[in-house]
Amino acid sequence: MEPRILELRGEIDRINRELLKLLSERARVAAAIGDIQTELGLSHYDPVREEEMLAYLTAENPGPFSDGVIKKLFKEIFKASLVLQEQEDKRKFLYSRETKPEDTKVRVRNAVFGGEPLVIAGPCAIESEEQMFSTAEFLSRRGVKVLRGGAFKPRTSPYAFQGLGVEGLKLGRAAADEYGMAFVTEVMDTRDVEVVAEYADILQIGARNMHNFALLKEAGRLHMPVLLKRGLSATVEEWFYAAEYILSQGNGQVILAERGIRTYEKWTRNTLDLSGAVLAKQLTHLPVVVDVAHATGRIELMAPLARAALAAGVDAVHVEVHPNPKVAMSDNNQQMDFDQFDAFLKAIGDLLKPAAARS
Repeated sequence: MEPRILELRGEIDRINRELLKLLSERARVAAAIGDIQTELGLSHYDPVREEEMLAYLTAENPGPFSDGVIKKLFKEIFKASLVLQEQEDKRKFLYSRETKPEDTKVRVRNAVFGGEPLVIAGPCAIESEEQMFSTAEFLSRRGVKVLRGGAFKPRTSPYAFQGLGVEGLKLGRAAADEYGMAFVTEVMDTRDVEVVAEYADILQIGARNMHNFALLKEAGRLHMPVLLKRGLSATVEEWFYAAEYILSQGNGQVILAERGIRTYEKWTRNTLDLSGAVLAKQLTHLPVVVDVAHATGRIELMAPLARAALAAGVDAVHVEVHPNPKVAMSDNNQQMDFDQFDAFLKAIGDLLKPAAARS
């Protein structure tokens, strides 16, 4: 090898080591800035600041690289620093397994989310005392520990049945108490949180409200279990961030619910994203529920998808059950009657045991 080339390569190696030290030092400073931005709730990306730095660097450019090459090089450095800041943030998220490696168990009366697999069942909407008590009696005799029922109903049409309100809450509470069940129902408005919490064991935040940050914070302040449904078109990351709003208020009793997302498919009500549910189990320590009723809207699909979800390791499946779905005041097609629910339970019964007991 030509001695002059060896000498110059040695000089490049020295410069590379210096550059590496400077890049590492720059990364540490950028990470410190990111920590402060996170603390203050500021965005890590500041386009004005980036343009100012690029203008300064090109003005100071001594060559031989062109200004375009300098901009390209430093944009990559800026991008790498931004990624580093975001990675540091994710390590601190309360939902993350990096923050809490062990599974969270949410205990609600006789039910434990994160323990033995559970079934959540009950009517879409609470309609009458007879409906709720007959459903609760039927479900409790089949080992269902969590009764659902909507007292406040978010409906696409403003003229559709909106629920019985507080009277519905009272009926749901009474039926659950009569048969030793936990009661979960949806809260839609920050103004209703207090009254719903008075009657419910679990507050449900529905898909349409996943991005209602004021409601998420209010639910977080109550320190009672919250069932958080994924939004109709929300990414998995957005779903996790919504959970973080609740967790950040000091409420660690969050249960994630995958209920299908809106796609171009018309043959099912939504599209069940089972991969999202599995990711939630892997990346978070929170219990995960799969709602096969809203995901499909088709009774014949619920048992196969519930089997898939339970086999994948989720903590509970969610269905809707009504004494007579044909006369139900909402979502007739996705509510099982009692015979259909018995068939559903038979189809998934072998999976309603801890994994250790099945092996």
